[in-house]
Amino acid sequence: MIVALLNQKGGVGKTTLALHLAGQWAAKGCSVTLIDADPQGSALDWSEQRSREGLPRLFGTVGLARDTLHREAPELARNCDHVVIDGPPRVAGLMRSALLAADLVLIPVQPSPLDGWASAEMLALLTEARIYRPGLQARFILNRCGARTVIARDTADALADHDPPVLRTAIGQRVVFADAARTGRLAAEIDSACPAAREIAALTDEIDGLGIGRVTP
Repeated sequence: MIVALLNQKGGVGKTTLALHLAGQWAAKGCSVTLIDADPQGSALDWSEQRSREGLPRLFGTVGLARDTLHREAPELARNCDHVVIDGPPRVAGLMRSALLAADLVLIPVQPSPLDGWASAEMLALLTEARIYRPGLQARFILNRCGARTVIARDTADALADHDPPVLRTAIGQRVVFADAARTGRLAAEIDSACPAAREIAALTDEIDGLGIGRVTP
């Protein structure tokens, strides 16, 4: 399965989610490749920091910040169980290519009024991609949620009947994610029992439960 984390808005936590999804699947025994398609290269930086710390490689990380993703990602997927794409913000050509490559698009959003983050441009690109990939699946995922905040509940309720729908699992605003980014580690490696680790495990289980396989164009 090829999973792309995409949002036109920057700063919504795409890289953190991409790294942790890849790491969680790897911990479950899956072979995983993470594609860093963001010109900023944050996932590659994390991988290099991990190497400097002498930590074992959990999954392959490659930089492919170009609009040929829809041809290259499926080739990578032939040799592994999951490909995770850390997508770019505000790069239309790259975004279109990532959409055409994906089986599942995850759109991370922070709890806020619907009009603030449900990007009309992002959803328009998704609609366009479905012309060529009618089986393409997409989900919103609530990220960086404050504990038990009313706005998070209201946001989830607003998306309950939305297309794309929202995943049940929400990811909290956790200090451990910042520590993980800085040290080249994952939250579960820092504290396997922490809420962040449990949320990521629940997220991968929910995605696995969707039963999404490779989409035929």
